[in-house]
Amino acid sequence: MNKVILVTGGAGYIGSHACKALARAGYEPIAYDSLVRGHRDAVRWGPLVEGDLADRALLAATLKRHRIAAVMHFAAFAYVEESVRDPALYFRNNVINTLGLFEAMRETGASRIVFSSTCATYGVPERVPIAEDMPQRPVNPYGEGKLMVERALHWLDAAYGLKFAALRYFNAAGADPDGEIGENHEPETHLIPLILQTALKQRAEIAIYGTDYPTPDGSAVRDYIHVQDLAEAHVRALQYLEGGGASVALNLGTGTGHSVRETIACAERVTGLSIPKREAPRRAGDPPMLVADARRARTVLGWQARLSDLDTIVATAWAWHSSRAGHSAPVRGAAGG
Repeated sequence: MNKVILVTGGAGYIGSHACKALARAGYEPIAYDSLVRGHRDAVRWGPLVEGDLADRALLAATLKRHRIAAVMHFAAFAYVEESVRDPALYFRNNVINTLGLFEAMRETGASRIVFSSTCATYGVPERVPIAEDMPQRPVNPYGEGKLMVERALHWLDAAYGLKFAALRYFNAAGADPDGEIGENHEPETHLIPLILQTALKQRAEIAIYGTDYPTPDGSAVRDYIHVQDLAEAHVRALQYLEGGGASVALNLGTGTGHSVRETIACAERVTGLSIPKREAPRRAGDPPMLVADARRARTVLGWQARLSDLDTIVATAWAWHSSRAGHSAPVRGAAGG
């Protein structure tokens, strides 16, 4: 079986960690990335093909040249607020261009795909923890586009035998424990890097959006999963499909939620620094609590998060962010993974 895997978005945050996990498992990842939002220096475990997802000819040529049988598809825009402001951009890039990828796969005989989906397909859940069979009612174009692709995959499998694993992430966080790659978005919108940038005095303060949620401390609760655990789940999903597994949709999370206040307190404990904060009104569309029921992933893939306790997530992220900033503060109170 060909061990060369095309990784779209392989220069991005999760895609680059997946490339490292693939290489560790004996595969050769081919990163396909436009570098519009990815980073050339994050491509270290195989070649980079610099190209846009909309370039069907280059996609097909890359698939043919490397005799690709399986794809990991991360390439997408992923800012919820941007998707609300410019839904056409998101549907064109995340849906139309993805359908073009599927066509190129059909043309070249690539028959398996691990798809980067999201818990945003559930919208505001009826209850938590969220299981895979709960209604999917997105509340923004980002989640809507990911759900459109999931539905397309269902019908493409039925018609053409395109086998897929759609992995619905909760909150990806942390950094490579070896310190080689980490989270580097522009603009940054994720809570943990924003907290750590505040600790490094790159931001004046961290905002707590919403203090009156029906949660233990009034701030919103999220399920954080370490990016290396996510990457390893993708490798397990690929191996599951290679072994003849049926198409499947799976949540990737820990089943444990942490509030905004709890996450800030963890960062203060790990860094040993006081982090300025301010309270702000809720943001529209932010659910009070998003926590995964991830039992199906454990059953189907034999996968379980290993590095996703909050202290380890924050400690690995702090090591990466502080080293880039030239900061030498010790990591304190971090649990091993």
